[in-house]
Amino acid sequence: MAVTLVALSGAGRRRGQRYRPRAEINVTPMVDVMLVLLIVFMITAPLLAVGVPVDLPKTDAHSLNAETEPLTITVRPDGSVFLQETPIDLEVLVPRLTAIAGNGYEERIFLRADKNTAYGEVMKVMARIHSAGFTNIGLVTDPLSQ
Repeated sequence: MAVTLVALSGAGRRRGQRYRPRAEINVTPMVDVMLVLLIVFMITAPLLAVGVPVDLPKTDAHSLNAETEPLTITVRPDGSVFLQETPIDLEVLVPRLTAIAGNGYEERIFLRADKNTAYGEVMKVMARIHSAGFTNIGLVTDPLSQ
């Protein structure tokens, strides 16, 4: 019977002592979550780099501030043309551009070309776009290394 009284009286606490909560934060779960997020972002960040791989020429021109993402046309050294990331024939390029241009003929179009692409190939694509009525065409380059 004495054992029951001890258990009911607080199991070893002195008389008048109250239970006080500890002011500690267990950071182990938070560190685990942060490490998992770090690994997820390290894996997904390289996958977010979109585009057709080309070796752009280097210039000292400054980049433009763009509110919306422009349409991108890429010309590779072998003469293949890409609209955004989709390969496209040069004959189909203008109808496809007019179909997806949100701002009509004022749509901003970026023309990317590998530095080893023949000048004539780039001008052929640019002339086709310009003759269709698109006037806001920009050539994309990489900045010079300082």
